[in-house]
Amino acid sequence: MGAGRPREFDPDEALDSALDVFWRQGYEGTSMSDLTQAMGIAKPSLYAVFGNKEELFRKALDRYASRRSDLGCSALNEATSRRAVERMLLAFAGVGEDEEAPKGCLMVQGALVCSEASESIRQELCARRAESEAALCRRLEEWKAVGDLPPEADPKDLARYVMSVAQGLSVQAASGATPDDLRRVVAMTLKTWPPV
Repeated sequence: MGAGRPREFDPDEALDSALDVFWRQGYEGTSMSDLTQAMGIAKPSLYAVFGNKEELFRKALDRYASRRSDLGCSALNEATSRRAVERMLLAFAGVGEDEEAPKGCLMVQGALVCSEASESIRQELCARRAESEAALCRRLEEWKAVGDLPPEADPKDLARYVMSVAQGLSVQAASGATPDDLRRVVAMTLKTWPPV
């Protein structure tokens, strides 16, 4: 029996599988064989459809960002900054999400270990996190303008603070912290939130 046609695959399902592997193992912790095995495709098919590992990771980041942006945008639409920050922090902690989903945030997990060879990936992740912080800062400025934050509150400092806590929660979630432990950290953070 001769060689048949290459097995067809669903590129969206394959990209979701790659996203899951990158999320669980980080960029550098993921090998090409990890990816081809999870995606159920051979290397030539991976390269033909997705490009090299770096291009595949960027596509996985875009997929991840599009799914998380719904959550982030809806949190930033909350009536109060306090409620928005609570929702954002719980989301970074993965509290209330699908139990099978990887814990933490791909934007954080993907960059925890990046060598010089992966500098472009580290920079990409830093830029994407900076965009999220800038969006939060803009929204905090709006809340301050309508009196939801006190006049002395600094939206830039608050945004940096929230994102630092969020990234720490992400690392803790990926390290096995329980949902109750993570909720307590969020509650403690909210105790320090500037009163109106």
